[in-house]
Amino acid sequence: MSAGADGEIRTALARIAQLADTGDLDEYLTMFAEGAVWAMPDNPAIGMAANARRGHAEIRAGAEERRASGLQGPGTDTRHVLTTVAVTMESDVRATVRSYFMFYGSTSTQPVLRTMGQYDDVIVRGDRGWQLAHRTITVG
Repeated sequence: MSAGADGEIRTALARIAQLADTGDLDEYLTMFAEGAVWAMPDNPAIGMAANARRGHAEIRAGAEERRASGLQGPGTDTRHVLTTVAVTMESDVRATVRSYFMFYGSTSTQPVLRTMGQYDDVIVRGDRGWQLAHRTITVG
């Protein structure tokens, strides 16, 4: 794996987390490949039912729902923290990545860990750089 690709992939994942927390949803969607899949299990710790979102329209709708409910997004004092990131290059244009996440609330006062888990991602490189093609979330 080239050091450049590894860094670019890690940066793409960081941007997805940052944009989910405080960014513009149009920019957020540029980080996802066409037809991307976002699969999330039931997570009672944060009041989210299991769901799978496919494509930009559904992924955006999910982000809008989380923002409207106050779960995440600008003004919610929440942050996604990624750690323990392992990138495996499958080709020059496809990688799999396993990382751990922590999701904090009350970040402007006394941060509280609300949930944590694992992301299993497929990242692909296209005209717009590295983009998330498939994310499976495991809680715990």
